[in-house]
Amino acid sequence: EVQLVESGGGLVQPGGSLRLSCVASGFTFGIYDMSWVRQAPGKGSEWVSGIQSDGLTDYGDSVWGRFTISRDAAQKKLYLQMNSLKPEDTAVYYCRANILSRQYWGQGTQVTVSS
Repeated sequence: EVQLVESGGGLVQPGGSLRLSCVASGFTFGIYDMSWVRQAPGKGSEWVSGIQSDGLTDYGDSVWGRFTISRDAAQKKLYLQMNSLKPEDTAVYYCRANILSRQYWGQGTQVTVSS
């Protein structure tokens, strides 16, 4: 059974940093593409960042230069380092795995950026 468990969210002031983690199990983590997706209150989901099995990364325009995605295949973990956080980054952040044309999601972790 595929499982994705996010952690690391919380309340942070504008300009601050957070590091999100996602622990994966139930599949061969190192060979599939992974992503972070967020959903702000009252809005649709927004793709934030992705990392391919070969380590190639990509970012949404709104987070470019502020967020960094990474993965540790040995520990089956996905990370999102978030710097220079803004109030508009407030959302629930989800870890997503793309496995054989299916998508699997974690339960999400809340990030709130507020003074």
